[in-house]
Amino acid sequence: MKIALIGNQNSGKTSLFNLLTGSNQKIGNWPGVTVEKKSGYIKKTEHELIDLPGIYSLSPYTNEEKISRNFLLEEKPDLIINIIDATSIERSLYLTTQLMELDCKIIVALNMCDLLEKKGLTINEEVLSKQLGVDVLKISALKKKGINELVDFINKENFTKKSKQIYEPTIEEAITEVSKNLKTDNKRFISVKLLEQDEDFANKNLNNAKVSKNIKKIEEKYSLDTEQIIASQRYNFVEKVKKACVIESPKKQTITDKLDKVFLNKWLAIPIFVGIMALIYYLSVGIVGTYTVDLVDAGVTWVSDNVSTLLTNWGASDWAISLMCDGMIAGMGAVLTFVPQLIILFICISLLETTGYMSRISFFFDKIFKKFGLSGKSLIPFILGAGCSVPAIMTTRTIEDENEKKATIMLTPFIPCSAKLPIIALFATYFFAHSWLVTASLYLLSIVIIIISAILLRKFIYKGKSNTFISELPEYKLPSFRYVARDVFEKSWSFIKRAGTVILMCSIIIWLLVSFDWTFTYGVDVNDSILADIGNCLAWIFYPVVGEYNWAVTVSAIQGLVAKEQVISSMAVIAGLAEEVTEGALIFSSTGIFGFFNPVSAYAFMVFNLFSAPCFGAIGAMHREFGSAKKTWFAVLFQTGMAWVLAVIINLVGSLIMLL
Repeated sequence: MKIALIGNQNSGKTSLFNLLTGSNQKIGNWPGVTVEKKSGYIKKTEHELIDLPGIYSLSPYTNEEKISRNFLLEEKPDLIINIIDATSIERSLYLTTQLMELDCKIIVALNMCDLLEKKGLTINEEVLSKQLGVDVLKISALKKKGINELVDFINKENFTKKSKQIYEPTIEEAITEVSKNLKTDNKRFISVKLLEQDEDFANKNLNNAKVSKNIKKIEEKYSLDTEQIIASQRYNFVEKVKKACVIESPKKQTITDKLDKVFLNKWLAIPIFVGIMALIYYLSVGIVGTYTVDLVDAGVTWVSDNVSTLLTNWGASDWAISLMCDGMIAGMGAVLTFVPQLIILFICISLLETTGYMSRISFFFDKIFKKFGLSGKSLIPFILGAGCSVPAIMTTRTIEDENEKKATIMLTPFIPCSAKLPIIALFATYFFAHSWLVTASLYLLSIVIIIISAILLRKFIYKGKSNTFISELPEYKLPSFRYVARDVFEKSWSFIKRAGTVILMCSIIIWLLVSFDWTFTYGVDVNDSILADIGNCLAWIFYPVVGEYNWAVTVSAIQGLVAKEQVISSMAVIAGLAEEVTEGALIFSSTGIFGFFNPVSAYAFMVFNLFSAPCFGAIGAMHREFGSAKKTWFAVLFQTGMAWVLAVIINLVGSLIMLL
């Protein structure tokens, strides 16, 4: 049986999907779009479960709504599980009224029922079932209650589906008349869409005269357009259902209400947010992260030494030993060293998301962002960008305003993503006593630059006003450690896979170019290598950034276009061949090829890599969202130009201060 799982955002849909499918799931993209698709089989059954994007209606206003509607109409699932936040039943049931118009059987899963008592609510699910004409079950995905009962009910396949008239007689008569001429499934749903003058269906209708006649009749009676009338009557039906099945006790002030007085306070919200982000970087890059990096670094060195000894005993050639130890292990090890820090960062971000804090800070920043031509919706990609720019750029699809969407796509890569963290962590740890403070300062600098860039883009390029941001503010709740563990594992494994593929390949190429000259002689001085000649041709570009004509810095920075992690990987390979060391700190040996760095040039170099064009993967995501190579090139040049200017200013001003 093919089952569609659908519901509003923050309704617990992902938690229920994970509980039902366990590890028996696969992730990809919906055909033709970059929105994530999840599917899997319910444990111990042959029922396929498809997790549709979180939406509020089946009207085609967003990509997610189009995907969900197209799936329901074209794939024709055998069953729909409509998950509802029981604490916000009035808001949730609007989508349910649209699902009821489909021919498909429906189970309404009332989630978060464990929170009803705290909210002073009681829901009679039997009355709700009669009112809707569909099966209703109470569950709690967080507490894992009612899940087995839900699976048993699905297995019995004894579903109720009684047609319910939710509109006034005039509308119902029009729906009946229009549906008579339709030769298709889901006649009622399509008839309603025709009366709403939905563009996706209007062009397919063969009897426009009959539809137009009914639309005119309805609009003359109500003095409103049919879409407004139908929406209004849906809300009236929802209100009637709520009154019939929900009993509200005198509302007490909840923990959420009390916490919101602090976290959404107009004076405290921003300082608290800054403090939370500083704490996150203190944990990930500060004492905890530094300790774990030292352990992994020691492990990488141990592996390199033992592999070198083993290959020597086997009689391997010098170039083979160098390729393995100075190229592959040094390149990958330089990146993998920072995995513990990334895990800590991912844990902290995931905890903020699951507790409900991120939704609130997005809502709060809406008022600030609107002054700069963005909205709170733009903050969501910025926050996701702390993990990876690619999915963050993909989430801009939820931004309806095209100009705001384009500006957000361009600015999202300015956030320090996980791939940039190794660069920041290495330089900050070596050159600054309080590395976590320097890392946090870069995060705050990125917010300042995003605001300045947003003003410039919205004033001169993407003109117009931003839309109003409407967001669901879920209850504060204890984090689901199962969800956090899964989320952190997926992100960390994705990072490690990049190190094992892209970074490994790039490290081998760097080793080849730095080990040979143009006559393909092995073992030449690194300054006479092919890579050195290529870097020297471009070194003038980075002279104002770091105050030194250095080919090694140049090629390492350019490698960041392939993958930001490759900047550190390249530096490790080059330093290893130049000095026969691979330890991160010894990259900056005073006698080595990178020994000219000082705190000012180090900070400038970090800033350049933070704001320059992202990796090829993110550039590809930008191209898909822009739908234009010209706009993508403009974004890449804007980002890299901004990065270069900022880095030069920091190096000049910092150098002058150091001279005083």
